[in-house]
Amino acid sequence: MNKTLAGFLAGFAAGIIDLIPMIIQKLTWDANLAAFSMWLAVGFFTAHVSFRMHPVLKGIIIAFICLLPTAFIIGWNMPESLIPISGMTLILGALTGLLVHWMTKEKFENPIIK
Repeated sequence: MNKTLAGFLAGFAAGIIDLIPMIIQKLTWDANLAAFSMWLAVGFFTAHVSFRMHPVLKGIIIAFICLLPTAFIIGWNMPESLIPISGMTLILGALTGLLVHWMTKEKFENPIIK
């Protein structure tokens, strides 16, 4: 599958999963759109960035890099909300990395063990 399409599909799936608790909590639509668009970006970057590491770790790192600017804004007003946000970022980042890897069928080469 095309890397771009795989990235956007994985990001779309992660974004929908992330939106479910946000809609239940009745958060504002700007927060929902920001979270959803972040996951689209995470999927795209996960598909196109070439880190020599396990796909799960790659997805987690890219997800936290994308979360960082938003985390400063959220943490300034509600620092306690960063705990569940970090948990979702960890889980969905790993899922995004796995989905992109699975959909593109990229061969993973462990840089440590050769």
